[in-house]
Amino acid sequence: MKYLFVATAFLFAVFSLNAQKYPEPEFSNEVYYLKKDSIHSLTRLEKESSKMDTKTKAAGFGGAESGYAIEGTSSSVRLASGKGLSFIISTGANAKQSSQQSDSILRDSMLRAHGIDPSTASGMSGYGGMNDPSTSITLYKADASKGQRKIYTMKMGGAFSMGKNKSSDKYTFSARKIRDGYWELVIDKSLPKGEYAFAVMGGYSGGGGGMDALLYAFGVD
Repeated sequence: MKYLFVATAFLFAVFSLNAQKYPEPEFSNEVYYLKKDSIHSLTRLEKESSKMDTKTKAAGFGGAESGYAIEGTSSSVRLASGKGLSFIISTGANAKQSSQQSDSILRDSMLRAHGIDPSTASGMSGYGGMNDPSTSITLYKADASKGQRKIYTMKMGGAFSMGKNKSSDKYTFSARKIRDGYWELVIDKSLPKGEYAFAVMGGYSGGGGGMDALLYAFGVD
């Protein structure tokens, strides 16, 4: 029984430390840049709501393109380097769930002490109220020209063009669950200099589609 108490206290301490390292953003369901300094500070990204725009040339014979636009050729949010970048997104549910978390840690420890797997006993989803954001958020490199930053979801050559259909460059990231409703988005590769935007189709709804998008933009110098 003493061992169970010590183990539970240790797990609770780890959870508390983890919660302190990853601050809760001011606004929920938005992508923030996570600066991994001594206090793990957050920077809000440039936010833009955009509707998909489709254009054709010569009734389609001259090509077609679809995508989203952000006003201005550069973001006001600048990152000094594209190496080792992390971002976060949160549902904002953690404050009201904090007491439930401590109860859950104690419960899981007791179940394990009796040889029971907590995941089979709880009957709850492993995502804790938010699906893996990598399934509904895409990171694009934007094309900056003519006073705008454009994200192309489709760019097709004309009828006599031998080129392939193209879209803006996409960059993958890994989604790491920090706690219920709170995810860290770790960019898999270093980002070259340029303009970027996370596109959340139809707003963050855990995988919803739609023609509208929320764009969270930043630039790498």
